[in-house]
Amino acid sequence: MTGKTILSALLALTLPVSLGACATTPDQRATEPVTVGIIGLNDFHGNLQPVARPLRVDDTMEVRAGGAAHLATAIDTLRARQENTLVISAGDLISASPLVSSLFLDEPTVGAMNRIGLDFNAVGNHEFDRGWRELKRLAEGGCEKLTMREPCAVEPNYSGAEFGFLAANVLAAPEIAEGGTLFPGTAIRRFGAGERQVAVGIIGLTLEGTPDLVTPEGIAGLTFIDEAEAINAAAADLDANGVDAVVVAIHQGLVPDEQPDVFGCAAISGPLREILDRLNPGIDVVISGHTHRPYVCDYSTVDAARPMLVTSAAWGGQMLTDIALTIDPASDRVIEKTARNLVVANEADDAREGVLRPAARADIAAYVARYAAAAKEAETRPVGKLAGPAREIGIENALGNLIADAQLDATRSADAQIALMNPGGIRGDLIPADDGTLTFGQIYTVQPFGNTLITKTFTGAQLLEILRNQHADAGLSAGGSTVFAGSRGFAQVFERDPDDADGGYRFVSATFEGQPIDPAATYRVTMNSFLATGGDGFGTFAEGTDAVTGPVDLDAMEAFLDGEGVRALPAIDRITVID
Repeated sequence: MTGKTILSALLALTLPVSLGACATTPDQRATEPVTVGIIGLNDFHGNLQPVARPLRVDDTMEVRAGGAAHLATAIDTLRARQENTLVISAGDLISASPLVSSLFLDEPTVGAMNRIGLDFNAVGNHEFDRGWRELKRLAEGGCEKLTMREPCAVEPNYSGAEFGFLAANVLAAPEIAEGGTLFPGTAIRRFGAGERQVAVGIIGLTLEGTPDLVTPEGIAGLTFIDEAEAINAAAADLDANGVDAVVVAIHQGLVPDEQPDVFGCAAISGPLREILDRLNPGIDVVISGHTHRPYVCDYSTVDAARPMLVTSAAWGGQMLTDIALTIDPASDRVIEKTARNLVVANEADDAREGVLRPAARADIAAYVARYAAAAKEAETRPVGKLAGPAREIGIENALGNLIADAQLDATRSADAQIALMNPGGIRGDLIPADDGTLTFGQIYTVQPFGNTLITKTFTGAQLLEILRNQHADAGLSAGGSTVFAGSRGFAQVFERDPDDADGGYRFVSATFEGQPIDPAATYRVTMNSFLATGGDGFGTFAEGTDAVTGPVDLDAMEAFLDGEGVRALPAIDRITVID
């Protein structure tokens, strides 16, 4: 079956793959199997405090989940059950973070993970949001100012990560790194001694498409290579170094359709599938991320010669994946592997299989509280009032239109006519208090990247080229779309794309102040600094001329909301969809 393989048998909580038998006697204890426990997580995104939205466990249950203090206890509990353990993250540990972490350049997230005992983090696309230099500072420590924000604001002697960053497919120019990659691509951990010693190799990497998701100047000098080629080469190197098991942590994921709960695997489909199909035999576990979907899949249902487990634990520290590899030191191979997803609930309630309810670990809670207190003044400061909730739902929504209008108003002095906002830059909803009040913490959560606004001149032909590169998925969802929110006076039309096998939508036309975009005319267009350099794969944005730098996006939003009145929600009338 092309594109997806239904795995109805994988809806059980624990997924075991048995690869042989190993009978032992007392005389054979020297070579009896060794079990290594691996605790997987992904897409933590600096969620030091519990995630505000409840996690849907299945059709009958939602729970409040996450929070670093609860996550720490859950990891401690799983670690205590195994003599040998590793804790591995599959990227996006940092950035696109709530204010309590992002305001301090995600230093508290690194500090919390040091205390929790994370062993390795594969880089994800968001690790590069502030550029590779700031990422290296975050990993290695120090207080050099490389962004608009002040480092070491709470911990003046910030010392960096005690865990390893891995980047097998991120090649670096010689002046950046001597080892060929920005961070090491692999690591080896050995457990036991003598004849019972076993070695586990870890490969960490991000998606090859990372350059399309970050500001180009922040990754200058880096090359992101094909994921499968990087994994196969790294695995061969690990095999030459005598490892008994290979674990991949990759920041790319599956998109299982119609997943009934957070524990199983509805289908092995999505962008990671194309990578898995090209991996050489010998990979035991793939801990994945990026799509924020929870699953535990058995790839042997697709190819019996490659019985690897493929896992993901949602996002934000709301879940963990409990993995066990049983290794036979006599044959130097994995003879059994299991994996199960576990929910990290943060409220006491009735017991439920697969749902942990760990108490908050006191030292982590105190550490997070220290940063929360430092952020509180900024977080709670009122910035204005809004007439109602603005949510990012669908390819056109009030929140996107609100942001675009704010950016247009903020750049009128640069003769801006149109403002375009990318959906990937919107990271939450705006839900005002009963009296309409919004706080700085709320608008920061929605736009946490600190982008400046850039206004450029484009020909109508260039603008249409940009717009033609947009795409909407079959469900017209915000998360599956690259459709820009446009400012008032700008409108677009989309239609079903006959060339899209998945039933998506394509751009048809656009108007400004009721008139079709004229290819021969010129337009002053505002976008954020991420888009201005060709981000999200819209390279034509970089070709604009007469660039004028405006305010930071957050300042633009605050100015738009500021005043004694209540800002009305913009109408939803700027995108027309033709079926």
